[in-house]
Amino acid sequence: MAVEIRRLYAGDDAVVKRIAEDVFDEPVRADRLSAYLASPGHFMIVALAGGIVVGQCAAVIHRHPDKVTELYIDEVGVSPAYQRQGIARRMLDAMFALGREHGCGEAWVGTEPDNVPARALYESRTEAHGAAETFVMYLYEL
Repeated sequence: MAVEIRRLYAGDDAVVKRIAEDVFDEPVRADRLSAYLASPGHFMIVALAGGIVVGQCAAVIHRHPDKVTELYIDEVGVSPAYQRQGIARRMLDAMFALGREHGCGEAWVGTEPDNVPARALYESRTEAHGAAETFVMYLYEL
């Protein structure tokens, strides 16, 4: 089955009605999806197979007064049944293109050290787009 890679815009909420297993970390709430898609500088790319969302990539633009504008890749998820078919790579490449269109000079993403599939994906893109860097992230509940 062909997989379509598509950017979502404000008002495209209905596209995300049917979602394959394990594409998102948690159930998608309609109010959160609407707010996300309507927020300037927030981008979502989905992979669709037969009208079902089988993958998603979400990103946010970070603007700085002293550095180039960055595209932060916040989430990449593909349903297990569709993994290892190049879908995540296609979504990531589409997101990089979107970042360039919006004036981003860099893109960055982080993952857990033990997330081997994600690290393999991101490291495969360093050949064409950059280098892997090690960093420490602290998470605060607000």
